[in-house]
Amino acid sequence: MKKILASVLALTLGTSLLAGCSSGGNEPEEPTAQGGKVKLKAIMTKHPLTQKFENMKWLQDAEERAGVDIEWQEVSADWDQKKGAMLASGDIPDLIVGVNSITDSDFAQFPGLFQDLSGMIDPYAPNVKAMFDAKPETKIIATQQDGKIYGLPKYQRFWPDTATRQFINKEWLDRLGLQMPTTWDELFDVLKAFKDKDANGNGDPNDEIPMDFAPTGTVAFGYFMPTVLLGSEGITLSDGSGSGYFVEDGQVKNFFIDDRYKELVKFLSKCFSAGLINPEVFTQDYTKYQSVARGKGNTATVGFTWGWEVTDRFGNTVSPQYTAMAPLKFTADSTVQQSWSYDYNTLNYGTNTVQMSAASKHKEAAMKFINELYNPEVSMQVLFGSLGTNIKDNGDGSFAVLPPQDQAMDPGTWKWTSTWADNGPMYIADSLKLTLGTDMQSVGKQTEPLQKVLDSIDKDNDVFPNLFIKYSAVDNSTMALANTALVPMALAKWSQWITKGGVDKEWDAYVENCKKTGLLKNIEIMQKYYDDYKSKL
Repeated sequence: MKKILASVLALTLGTSLLAGCSSGGNEPEEPTAQGGKVKLKAIMTKHPLTQKFENMKWLQDAEERAGVDIEWQEVSADWDQKKGAMLASGDIPDLIVGVNSITDSDFAQFPGLFQDLSGMIDPYAPNVKAMFDAKPETKIIATQQDGKIYGLPKYQRFWPDTATRQFINKEWLDRLGLQMPTTWDELFDVLKAFKDKDANGNGDPNDEIPMDFAPTGTVAFGYFMPTVLLGSEGITLSDGSGSGYFVEDGQVKNFFIDDRYKELVKFLSKCFSAGLINPEVFTQDYTKYQSVARGKGNTATVGFTWGWEVTDRFGNTVSPQYTAMAPLKFTADSTVQQSWSYDYNTLNYGTNTVQMSAASKHKEAAMKFINELYNPEVSMQVLFGSLGTNIKDNGDGSFAVLPPQDQAMDPGTWKWTSTWADNGPMYIADSLKLTLGTDMQSVGKQTEPLQKVLDSIDKDNDVFPNLFIKYSAVDNSTMALANTALVPMALAKWSQWITKGGVDKEWDAYVENCKKTGLLKNIEIMQKYYDDYKSKL
């Protein structure tokens, strides 16, 4: 999963991809024959690592069974910047695929552009119906307030309570005679020692990166970022809280204007000014963020960071040097109930993974293809890769994820290289017998230091149920407009304050500017829907 939010921050569609996407008018026509198949056009937002779709056997087989031939446009950059132009033109392909590539706000802003799928599921998509029957919450996720379904969700079952684990180089600690840090101040002292004392022992005291974290981008916060440290101050992020919203004691808030967020920024600014944070942290892309942590041969480069799983973060060679950490306390004498980012819903469910154009001439064929993706045995290949190369069929109705064919590649990277992974539509039925790969098995072990805190989270009053709340078109538009102004401004200040300082001086004016975007109105709207959701439990 781990790359999904970070990759979403980078995913965007270039203008060249916008050409030739039209599916024609609203009146149905005879299918375009291509060897007896219906010709469809589709766009998918994919991870930059993901191979070309023509090399995915499971996908070719799914198209064959559905009787379609799909002209794919594969997008790994600039989606969020260019999507608006495509939607405004009304010129979209038969299918758009990718978790939340199209949002509920898009449905509200561009009425009539997307096909209502609610009447097509029973006759053409029995696998989707099976998911709705077995997991009624998936139908809740999919259904708009007016009962229409424009985007289908996913269910992938195996994922833990949080996306983000906290890692430190234990060999560096031991080499320098340091104890495991338990507070922010202790972490600072450890990072300072990593910087000053040749922690990796190669004779060069200047090649260590004490702290690194995922690129923030300009769209939203995501996973593997220092915002999880807000848990030290009692803030429970929900599904990463990309736009800053969270719930505390049943009250919707936003950490962008919370003094506890200011304290985090001040701590990170202190670290940056001391040379303890990767100087390229705000300019590197996700691929660079991953590669720099792989070190050089047997020599590790990064001391402390966040990630999904240890081999995914550090690769196979240097990963044995690292250990997962428990959450840090704010101060040694802090009595605040610690928390962390609770991401179970987003990790195991996903919203709007596939949409159909209302103008498609081949809706029945498109729906039959969608149905193939939700066959549980196809879905496991959507997630982990094709049978034979990525998954073993044990011949008794059970399956097992295979280790990477490229022995130099960690299992997580192999998955994202081989297939759509977490970014695809899928239904991993609870009845499917699938043995997970070593990376997913180790994720559970690496979550153990966090588990006590995760278990202590009041999920009724401190977790915002993002996926299960649907807003009206008017409220969606109101919130989207405010967030479009709020989030880029807040993220710009985040990077500015960490790298150049000044948060204390500018804080009050910044908070007022955040409020002027409509933030307080958004909180009011979200509170109303949250209270309504809770009243029905």
